[in-house]
Amino acid sequence: MSAGLRCISRRQSCWAVLLAGGDGLRLQSLTRQIAGDSRPKQFCRIFGGRSLLGQTLERIDPIFRGDRTMFVVMKAHEAYYQEDLRLTDESLILAQSQNRGTAVAIAAALLRIVRRDADAVAAFFPCDHYYADDDAFASTVRAALTAAGEYPASLILVGAEAHYPEVEYGWIEPGLASPGASPMALSRVNRFWEKPSLPKAQGLLRRGCLWNTFVTIGRADAFLELLCAQIPDAVFRLAGALTDNDLDCAYREVGAADFSRDVLAPQPHRLLVVRDAASGWTDVGNPARVFDTLLRHSIEPAWLSRIG
Repeated sequence: MSAGLRCISRRQSCWAVLLAGGDGLRLQSLTRQIAGDSRPKQFCRIFGGRSLLGQTLERIDPIFRGDRTMFVVMKAHEAYYQEDLRLTDESLILAQSQNRGTAVAIAAALLRIVRRDADAVAAFFPCDHYYADDDAFASTVRAALTAAGEYPASLILVGAEAHYPEVEYGWIEPGLASPGASPMALSRVNRFWEKPSLPKAQGLLRRGCLWNTFVTIGRADAFLELLCAQIPDAVFRLAGALTDNDLDCAYREVGAADFSRDVLAPQPHRLLVVRDAASGWTDVGNPARVFDTLLRHSIEPAWLSRIG
């Protein structure tokens, strides 16, 4: 049995990290109408009775143990996340004092995980996504976990099949299929583009490139190697933060860094991609995308009649 399959069957050493620290500014014009306050979108009930954070947790719960599920949030958002995380052990909540971007958030979470589990495999999930088919999503994640066990030096990206030339997504150019790939198509990554121009996105679509969902899975030490190669000062400062006060100080001293742009894009040779063709993934990035998702999937949340 492969390391990845052992990880899935025993659900040991596999950690989920839910990234919920963004400010959600691009969707705020809509979320203010839905919630009546300034909460970021991940804490808003956009598609039903649970917030996007709650739906993300429900989606990954069959795959990961509760005591190996971590949440990265902002201290300033405590009033909004405390309902969803009221039963969560405080040691699993990484509350950032400032928003320094996804690369810093991921580094801080990984360093906290490896202090408890040096052999961890980590999976990072943004909390502002919609999936039409949670079972298909789970199958893709399990395939990525298996790949992480088979290719311990690589990070595994989940790439959704692209349907139009979106300029607000990252794009992945898949290369040759990996030898002995599992039923889910697993390929090397030739190149990575973050939010390309429209002409470039049109060309990427024609070439069969994939949308980057930002769901990223791999061994914690592989993540840290890539982070140290691109943002070494931030990793060094965060590594020395053993208390919450230390972490606040480190956040004041480090610069902002984007994980896709600053860490993944310069190192495509360390990346593999699993193709997600069935989950119906959407990044809930702007109001138009929300309304399109509601229409395509015949979803009628209670707030729709109120503001329609």
